[in-house]
Amino acid sequence: MSTSYAESIAKIIPQTQVVKINGTSIEVDVYKPIGPQKGAAILTHGFTRSRTTMGEHAQALVARGVLAITPDMPCTFDFRCNASAIAGLVNLLRNTETFGASSQRIMLVGFSAGGLSSLLAADTPGVVGFVGLDPFDRVLPNETERAGITASRLLTTEALILRAPASRCNANAVAAPWGSEMKALWRDELIPGASHCDFEAPSDWKCRWACGDTDPALQLQVRQGILDAAARWLQ
Repeated sequence: MSTSYAESIAKIIPQTQVVKINGTSIEVDVYKPIGPQKGAAILTHGFTRSRTTMGEHAQALVARGVLAITPDMPCTFDFRCNASAIAGLVNLLRNTETFGASSQRIMLVGFSAGGLSSLLAADTPGVVGFVGLDPFDRVLPNETERAGITASRLLTTEALILRAPASRCNANAVAAPWGSEMKALWRDELIPGASHCDFEAPSDWKCRWACGDTDPALQLQVRQGILDAAARWLQ
């Protein structure tokens, strides 16, 4: 890990909480800023991953005054179930002090499959921005079109898409068409040379074995995109 990459990460120890959303208990790591709070972010992990794989992104956000939460998603294959859970967390952030001070401005950050679930929740009241990190898309049961394409056409929330080149781990860039469908697209950025694993932090050997090595410089580029979004939407 390079010095510049390490220095971009704060050293806040998260508090783990269990909250009930739609009757299901969800474990959430909560990263609370030390100074004045500037909005909140929900960071959603990828398929078969966990909340800890978004922890370094959360650390970077909390250093900028953002309350950051990283939940474990309750449903492995049901993206709409996970979207409903994300929407429930948004409502808790807006209307309660469950995670500390409430927030009326919330950004969603989702990696891979978590990017699709976050997109499906991005029209929830209180959400002011959506960041898709090399997101995934697919046709859901009883539907005829990929869910992300449909949601992209309907979304009015501003969006940032950060993508890796096509690979088997992003289903050959299956979400690349999202940007051209979004009415309020802010940026759609391809990061040349990035692996799928460069978009979660920390990654691990399982992701690197399946999807390619991580590069600290490219991870930092992804991190900067998230911080740019927070500066735009939450300041």
